[in-house]
Amino acid sequence: MKPILVRTAWRIALVAALAPNLNTGSMAQGPPAATPSELVRRAVANEIKSNNQGPKYMCRQRKETPAGSQTKLMVETRDAMVGMVVAYNDQPLNQQQRRDEYGRIERFVNQPSELERKRRQEKESAERVNLILKALPDAFLYEYDGTETGRPGVGKPGEQLLRLKFRPNPRYDPPSHVEQVLTGMQGVVLLDPQKQRIARIDGTLFKDVGFGWGILGHLDRGGHFQVDQANVNDDNWTIARMDLAFTGKILLFKSIDIKSTETYDDFHPVPADLTFAQGLELLKQQQAAIAQNQASCCSSK
Repeated sequence: MKPILVRTAWRIALVAALAPNLNTGSMAQGPPAATPSELVRRAVANEIKSNNQGPKYMCRQRKETPAGSQTKLMVETRDAMVGMVVAYNDQPLNQQQRRDEYGRIERFVNQPSELERKRRQEKESAERVNLILKALPDAFLYEYDGTETGRPGVGKPGEQLLRLKFRPNPRYDPPSHVEQVLTGMQGVVLLDPQKQRIARIDGTLFKDVGFGWGILGHLDRGGHFQVDQANVNDDNWTIARMDLAFTGKILLFKSIDIKSTETYDDFHPVPADLTFAQGLELLKQQQAAIAQNQASCCSSK
């Protein structure tokens, strides 16, 4: 479900990532014939292709930050992503909160200019994500580091995943400030060598990194980023989890303090030609079902 990644792409453009903290795997089999960088290049090509041609889904997103949690129902449409809040701190919205949430989203249906602006922002964010993806094969030096077994939320359960360590390539010259953060990243990437897809990118900043040549800001050493992808619905891959933990500054004075965990589950395919308005109605139906279940649960107590 690539538009999920698009929704958080402004963070990826600043944070760009990949990384550590993985369990030790076995080396029962020797490394593949292809070089590590070539394996990454093939996987990146498939990720970009999926961004443009992959199926559309409806799913549930739960985002947790130090301030609390928020749960959304989300659906991809041909126009833009529709996201509807259904719970705060795992408590379903009350009637007034639901009306407010409907009004927030309906403005995109009632004001075509707002929907066009949303669509344009998502497109621009997707392009920044593609810049990061395209840079991965050249921005890092990779080496084999064993294997792991796929599990729920990371690759396909039971399938062997190839683990590659990476560190910055000293010969890489970032073409823009978007890719500049990669020069301070190191970590591990998990690949499915059969499907040629990325199951996990998990990285840590080992030094302070400026972007925009230090004029736009910097990210502090120790920042961490992890994205897990899962194989769902007959070899379609989608984001299952995203962890962010970064501090720094933008424009030299505005502080960056990002700490969040997002999980995605309950995926259901939707028609490729689903409109934004139809997506909203679909989420309203799901929201109503949640409210009805909550009412039935309370009345039975």
